Amino acid sequence: MARATARHILVATEAKCNELKAAIEAGADFAQVAKDNSTCPSSRQGGDLGSFGRGQMVKEFDAVVFSAPVGVVQGPVKTQFGYHLLEVTSRRD
Repeated sequence: MARATARHILVATEAKCNELKAAIEAGADFAQVAKDNSTCPSSRQGGDLGSFGRGQMVKEFDAVVFSAPVGVVQGPVKTQFGYHLLEVTSRRD
């Protein structure tokens, strides 16, 4: 069964998501940006979601996590919760 570990940042708007992505791409620390900005409880762990299998996350999130390259920030990804930046930290099929 496919498993992945990932971290994310959840915000209310696409504009904020793009702003944070630009900051990370310019060298800001993902975990610190998550702690300072994410509305998800995972922000306390720098956005770390731990390990999970295919189908355990919402569809839009799942699709990115199980297809995106490891270690590359993806997003904005829109779900019913808001806009996410995602980074797959490991994956095994």
